[in-house]
Amino acid sequence: MTDFGGAIRHSSEYDIALLGIPYDAKSSYMKGAARGPFAIRHASTGLMINEFTESGLSLELEAAVVDLGDVDVSGDYDRISVRIRESIRTILGRGAAPIVLGGDHSITYPLVKAVAEKYRPLDILHFDAHPDLYDELYDDPHSHACSFTRIMEEGLAQNLVQVGIRAASTPQRVNAAKYGARWVEMKDLPDRLLLEFRNPLYISFDMDALDPAFAPGVSHHESGGLTSRQAIAIIQAVKARVVAADVVELNPTRDPLAISAAAAVKIVKEIAGKIVEGRKSG
Repeated sequence: MTDFGGAIRHSSEYDIALLGIPYDAKSSYMKGAARGPFAIRHASTGLMINEFTESGLSLELEAAVVDLGDVDVSGDYDRISVRIRESIRTILGRGAAPIVLGGDHSITYPLVKAVAEKYRPLDILHFDAHPDLYDELYDDPHSHACSFTRIMEEGLAQNLVQVGIRAASTPQRVNAAKYGARWVEMKDLPDRLLLEFRNPLYISFDMDALDPAFAPGVSHHESGGLTSRQAIAIIQAVKARVVAADVVELNPTRDPLAISAAAAVKIVKEIAGKIVEGRKSG
């Protein structure tokens, strides 16, 4: 059973669509994120968890959630990006919100490109240990470490807020200033972080935003990160209309106990809850 606590329906009509992108060719250090979508689905069984968010919202009764399977990731990055954009356009064209299961962070650029076609101006809330704001890494402008440079240089987002940063280099600080990105670095994290966005919001959650104690299943261990509770509290408290999201960089090969996959499922559920709340109030 890979049903997110019983929330997944088999229906042609839906409010939220899960979509897997099992791709990690742009990972700069270690492969394994391509197995992320399977691991998240496997950890979502209704035999272990239920469909309720912490606010008491039932993703089974108060939303129509479907799983559309995986995008074909054969071929080069450009071809895959086209398929990603086409898949997201289809979901958005039905008036639904996509939640994408990655995959490395390079997939976020084509995802946001498709979402920005419908929602502009668009804001982004990005959880990560790293800003992913390099111009290029190892001569690759589409490395998973460059996604938000591509997004911001094309004007796909009006506002970029990055939470959990604790591994920033000078070139990325320069680009953050250039594009007006707001960082909430771990060393400066307040006891309670309340974020508000005026524009439709895209949430991109890199699992290494969490401290390795809470998510050992990532390729880039960076100590001093968010606890699961801190991350969930920030998502729950955000004031915004969430229209799309991704959860990326889960590397289950580094976590045989599936602790990280369980955390990813929790993040997906709470983001889905925010989407449902926004649709109700909107």
